Formats: sequence, structure tokens, C-alpha cells
Amino acid sequence: MKKCLIAACASLLLGTAAAYAEGISVTAAGNTPTITGDAKNFSGQAAVDLKAAGNSGRYGSVGQVDFMPGARTAWHTHPAGQLLVITEGRGWVQEEGHPAREIKAGDVVWIEPGVKHWHGAAKDSRISHLAIAYLRDGKGVDWKELVSDDQYNGR
Repeated sequence: MKKCLIAACASLLLGTAAAYAEGISVTAAGNTPTITGDAKNFSGQAAVDLKAAGNSGRYGSVGQVDFMPGARTAWHTHPAGQLLVITEGRGWVQEEGHPAREIKAGDVVWIEPGVKHWHGAAKDSRISHLAIAYLRDGKGVDWKELVSDDQYNGR
């Protein structure tokens, strides 16, 4: 009787776990392509590894972006904001009309919706970050012009 009760409980728990797992999608490491940042949207060498599983792209995008020294995004805005989680290195983030701010591994940056900005590596350091962009009306980013060398150098 005791063995039957244990077996019934185990079956119930496993059945519940299987039903719950149907709502979870896993994309195994190495199954998302790494692409070179488009020259229209990046200056210098940047690699973008989009991170997605299941239908996650319906809500926003997550990318691991790796910048070589001096590489940076173009100016851009996000209609629903952007979150950056700096995972390695040191670099810069700048809001239009304001001085650039240093960012480094461990920092977390929130960029309000519609704020024109850029981000990238310092001249002498690589930087990597997770970039999370939320969607508004199906759109996550509006790319603008490239950041000039004078803008990057703070002149």
C-alpha cells in the first residue's frame, strides 16, 4: 500500500512537471548565430549574438553585443526603452546633448524611451553587454546617423 501511494504521488508530480515544461522553451547554447554589426548601425568591430527562445521576440529583443576597442553603435532611440547590463570591459554611453558617461563591468544602464543615445567600447578596452530592447507597436529601435570620431572623442 505504501509503495502504491509513493508511486501515485511520483506519477502526479511528474505529470505536473511535464505539463509545466510545455510552457517553457529552451534554446541551447550555440544555437543562435553571431553576426557582425551592420556598418550602417555600428562603427568599428562589433559582434551581435541575438538571444531568443520560443516566442520571446514578440515582446522585445535581447542581444549580447561584443565591441572591440573604439567600436560603438550609431545614434539611436528605443520607443519603449533599453536596458544594458555590462558584462565585461569598459566603455561609454552618451545621451545627445550631454557628456559621455563611463560604463564598466557590473554596471546596469536604463535608457528612457525616445532618448537619442549611443554606447560602445573605450579606445583602449573591449566591452560586452546584454542589450534588452522592449517593443512598442512591434518596433524596438530607430537607428540614426553614425557617431563621428569627433563626437566619440568628445570634441
